[in-house]
Amino acid sequence: MYASNHWGGSLEITNDHNNEDENRRKELEMDKASLYNIQTHQQSGTLDETQQSWLLDPNEASRKKSKTRYVDLGCIVVKRKVLKWTLIGVVVAFLVIGVPIIIAKSIPKHKSRPPPPDQYTEALHKALLFFNAQKSGKLPKNNGIKWRGNSGLQDGSDATDVKGGLVGGYYDAGDSTKFNFPMSFAMTMLSWSVIEYEHKYKFIKEYDHARELIKWGTDYLLRTFNSSATKINHIYGQVGGSQNGSTTPDDHTCWERPEDMDYKRPTQMITAGADLAGEMAAALAAASIVFRDDNAYSKKLVQGASTVWTFARDQSKRSPYSRGNLFIAPYYNSTGYYDEYMWGSAWMYYATGNSSYLWLATNEGLPRHAKALLDNPSQRVLSWDNKAPAAMLLLTRIRLFLNPGFPYEALLSKYQSATDLTMCSFLPRYQFFNRTQGGLIELGQGRPQNLQYVANAVFLASLYADYLDAANLPGWNCGTTFVPTNKLRDFATSQTDYILGKNPMNMSYVVGYGKKYPTHVHHRGASIPDNNVRYGCKGGFRWMSTSKPNPNTITGAMVGGPDRFDKFRDVRSNYSYTEPTLAGNAGLVAALVSLTATGGKGVDKNSIFSAIPPLYKAAPPPPPPWRP
Repeated sequence: MYASNHWGGSLEITNDHNNEDENRRKELEMDKASLYNIQTHQQSGTLDETQQSWLLDPNEASRKKSKTRYVDLGCIVVKRKVLKWTLIGVVVAFLVIGVPIIIAKSIPKHKSRPPPPDQYTEALHKALLFFNAQKSGKLPKNNGIKWRGNSGLQDGSDATDVKGGLVGGYYDAGDSTKFNFPMSFAMTMLSWSVIEYEHKYKFIKEYDHARELIKWGTDYLLRTFNSSATKINHIYGQVGGSQNGSTTPDDHTCWERPEDMDYKRPTQMITAGADLAGEMAAALAAASIVFRDDNAYSKKLVQGASTVWTFARDQSKRSPYSRGNLFIAPYYNSTGYYDEYMWGSAWMYYATGNSSYLWLATNEGLPRHAKALLDNPSQRVLSWDNKAPAAMLLLTRIRLFLNPGFPYEALLSKYQSATDLTMCSFLPRYQFFNRTQGGLIELGQGRPQNLQYVANAVFLASLYADYLDAANLPGWNCGTTFVPTNKLRDFATSQTDYILGKNPMNMSYVVGYGKKYPTHVHHRGASIPDNNVRYGCKGGFRWMSTSKPNPNTITGAMVGGPDRFDKFRDVRSNYSYTEPTLAGNAGLVAALVSLTATGGKGVDKNSIFSAIPPLYKAAPPPPPPWRP
């Protein structure tokens, strides 16, 4: 039956009574099936969860469900048991892992012990002390040499144009003479070693000590000329000394402690001497790099170096400083000054960055006059008189790391080739130099005190090996033969080990190092007791001639060394065996610090270039992008 719907469309109308009867019939059928199923499960004893909820009263059903409890954590609902064991696990983990970590963090940390110093480091500590023993002037309280005191306080009193006199500096050897020429070389070598191996000096805690020793020398050198002027006409090149055959009291006719000197110590005024001035310029320029962190002192050193370099290059000053001077020529006679031009101009370039110095260093006239490129044994030996091998290595450094190119490349490449030949000449396989039966290379060519030349050669070889490593070069060529860098280090260590005791005499030639070393060193201060008794000019000779060991140990002094038969006579009167020198010990210090591995390996590649501006102009920035 249908009726109209006011919303539109038809509305169906059904018979309600018929529907009610039908529904009642269906419910009865369904109830019978349910009762049957319930009765069946009761008999079998099994009811599913839904069926149990029908039969159990609400309280009993809730009690059944409450056996498994849950905790609402807000973002998640978890079983209480799970939460309980999770918390227990966290606590256990904290006790097992966290507590030990907290305890370990709270215990005061103890720095791990540094590696034990190698033999070269031990010897280096001692070698530096030799310079403390050689100091002249008013000594600092922490000088560390108990048997030394103030001395030479009247030095330079005859130099009326020098304020405060010429007090300070270093005594050269076993006498009490102050020679500017070898002293300057010693300061240059010390500075070079500090520049290249600053990290090693710092690690072994000798950096400040080495700088103090350099400053003691450079302060004195600055006093020997008017360092504040732009142009000078003389330098005081020496204080004290002696003439051969002299009978008047002086540094050689008397055997006295420096503290007891009572004789006149004349100064030597140098009015021409390109070699002396060139070496002094090198020393001051190199030291200015060492003290680059002290701007005022570094500038003062550069100013002094520039002044004395102008003196060296003055056309009227170009002659050896020792020519005709009987106080100098018998002891430190210079054979020329062009090697100092090479050496000094290289250091001036490093100190100032002025390319005019590099241009001069690579001028072909310098090595030609210095005979630096000749394949001559004497030109392969670095000494206080011949700086050419060191100058060429120093300039090779520029080629390896800066590669300046034209117009310097032509001569720089020749310097590196000459350096390669020098290194080849050190190797036993080429027999360029003779060797003793014990393996010591003979660089002195018959001259006494061979060890000073050996120490210098060790430094050059070890340093060049480090340069090659820093330039990622595995070796160099000796003719057609490629030689790896380890051969240079083998040479360097073998010679140094000989000096330190691995020799036929089983004797260390560095005083105070090892169990056996010279005890009759040719040295006035070390041989005379410091017992508050003053021994006069001639009275001190009783201590020179005695067979007893020196009462004072001059620690770190490298003596002259053995003869060509590996024999050594520990006799005080024979200076060729037992006298140490300032220049010799500077080479030893440089050699030792280059070899020690206690403070790391390699060179400080860049600090020496700190004053050098970029050699090439920076590329211009790209143009801005084009816009229509």
